[in-house]
Amino acid sequence: MGPSFVDLVVLKGNLRPSFHLHRILDATATFLKACLNGSREPSEHPALPVTPASIAAEAAAAVAAGADALHIHAKDSRGRDTLEPAAVAAVLEAVRAAVPGVTVGLTTGAWAAPGPRQRIDLVRNWTGRPDFASVNWHEPGSADLALALLDAEVGVEPGLWTPAAVAAWRCWPHRRGCVRVLLEVTEDHPRDEAVAEAGRLLDALGPEREAIPVLLHGEGTSAWPVFEVAVREGTQARIGLEDVLVLPDGTPAGGNADLITAARGLIAGSG
Repeated sequence: MGPSFVDLVVLKGNLRPSFHLHRILDATATFLKACLNGSREPSEHPALPVTPASIAAEAAAAVAAGADALHIHAKDSRGRDTLEPAAVAAVLEAVRAAVPGVTVGLTTGAWAAPGPRQRIDLVRNWTGRPDFASVNWHEPGSADLALALLDAEVGVEPGLWTPAAVAAWRCWPHRRGCVRVLLEVTEDHPRDEAVAEAGRLLDALGPEREAIPVLLHGEGTSAWPVFEVAVREGTQARIGLEDVLVLPDGTPAGGNADLITAARGLIAGSG
């Protein structure tokens, strides 16, 4: 499935475009999401943003470099992932002030809460709500969490790490209500293995690939090879310090904007 050019999120009866008008009008553009920090801790990269202010600054830089949407992890005072309502509200307020009109997604990773029940309770108590949130489908309670997000008018992005997770999601009766699916190559593979794994995930999606937007991405050594597959296959794409700390040539990235700039260069070079 090709990129979705008017990716609209329904929020309380209003439709909001998820990226700037000049991107919507460019029908050849690849939808590119910036993943700003992930579950990484500050010691992993000097530019890794963890406070609301630093996340907002990286968001602004990434959007200026060509990002269409954002995926962020709210952090506690120690720089660790959290789903606590106060932390979520603070980071969303800062990011939306910095990049108004750009859609913002959060993680709901199981590691950010004590257990499945607590994770759902935290999400239900969010006072600041993202436009969408990722739900790793292999984690306990994922389907119930996804329903809680839909009830809260938050879009769902199922994170599908394996063909088995793809198959499980395809059995979910509410799957067509998702914003997009995330096909994620999360292991540090050599290039050929990363490309092969991306192909397996795409194949596992079957006819659902034509029914819903697909975002394909990799992490670590898989990040740039899988990015190239995404561009070639016409899916949505993602890059940022969550996924990789180096540029395509292996040199360290200065921050998220460097990675987005490099990604846009690869897209442009692909024709």
